[in-house]
Amino acid sequence: QVQLVESGGGLVQAGGSLRLSCVASGSTFSIYAMAWFRQVPGKERQFLARINWSDEYTYYADSVKGRFTMSRDNAKNTVYLQMNSLIPEDTAVYFCAGRGAGTPKYEYWGQGTQVTVSS
Repeated sequence: QVQLVESGGGLVQAGGSLRLSCVASGSTFSIYAMAWFRQVPGKERQFLARINWSDEYTYYADSVKGRFTMSRDNAKNTVYLQMNSLIPEDTAVYFCAGRGAGTPKYEYWGQGTQVTVSS
C-alpha cells in the first residue's frame, strides 16, 4: 500500500502562486506515475497533471498548461505542483494520486488540500 499526504494549500490572491507538495510513503517502489487532480463541490474530479516516477515525463491538462508545473524529488518521495498566475476558478480541493504500471486507474489518493483564490 501507498500513503499520500498533501500540503501547501491555502488562501492566495488572484495572480499569486502556491506550491503544493505530496509525500508518498509505504510501498513507493510500486508507483509508476503520480498525478494531481482537483475537485469543486458538485463537480467531477478534474485531472491536472501527471509525472512518471522514473523518467520525469510530464503531461498537463490544457486548462493549466503554462501556469502549473509538476515535478518530483525521488529522494524525498515527493511530488510538487507549482501553481502560478492563479485565478479564482482555480479554487478547489487539490488531490495527489498514484498508480502502478499495470493500470491506467489511479489507486492511491491523498486526503486533499484546499486552495482558495480570492479576486
